[in-house]
Amino acid sequence: MAITHEAFVAAFPEFANLTVYPQSQFDFWSAQAYLQLNAGRFGPSLDLAAMLFVAHNIVLSAQASRSAATGGGTVSGTAGLVASKAVDKVSVSYDTTTAAVAGAGLWNATVYGQRLYQMMRAFGVGPVYFPNRRFAIP
Repeated sequence: MAITHEAFVAAFPEFANLTVYPQSQFDFWSAQAYLQLNAGRFGPSLDLAAMLFVAHNIVLSAQASRSAATGGGTVSGTAGLVASKAVDKVSVSYDTTTAAVAGAGLWNATVYGQRLYQMMRAFGVGPVYFPNRRFAIP
């Protein structure tokens, strides 16, 4: 079953602002979610995984749009907890490892990506059995 924008906003009300998070972004990323996520692996949790996938990607899109609109130079990047700061000539650095999930890579860029990554790990744990008739016991 495909998720609707209404169901998505009901589950994640922080995405109700259509100016910041346009429905066109939702439409695009929800279609991608069902193409990229394995329905066989997620089973009945596929819609939740799709919502997390959408949330992760539209947050990244909103960050990139905000950066581009303010002339922030690069439209990508991540931030974490402030690790150090300076007052004169204003300097700050972020510790991106404190909230990062080991091995999650790009999924660490948002809390939604981290949640999805944990689901992917949980649903991908354990052996995958592919029966082979050659080795069947008679």
